[in-house]
Amino acid sequence: MAGLKIKKGDQVVVLVGKDKGKTGSVLEVRPSTNSVVVDGVNIAKRHTKPTKAGEKGGIVDKVMPLNASNVALVTPDGKPSRVGYKIKADGTKVRVLKRTGAELP
Repeated sequence: MAGLKIKKGDQVVVLVGKDKGKTGSVLEVRPSTNSVVVDGVNIAKRHTKPTKAGEKGGIVDKVMPLNASNVALVTPDGKPSRVGYKIKADGTKVRVLKRTGAELP
């Protein structure tokens, strides 16, 4: 499977699903499953048992992964944009926003 165009730390917006329109920072990228984990988005309740002596069980909020195709990078004006690549004159490859053409770090 090829690498993803979304990287850890990118600001993304959710395009579909129950959290449509929410924005957040990418916490984790999982290329093997083509998914990303976004901070504060797609939260599920997990019922956990205490595993060690003295540890508490209960209901815990857990951030679940989203498919990478369901998120897009956010442009400075707040709109979603796809990501492409461009080869600079010195031979380095950089990510660019398709909507604005701006280079990404």
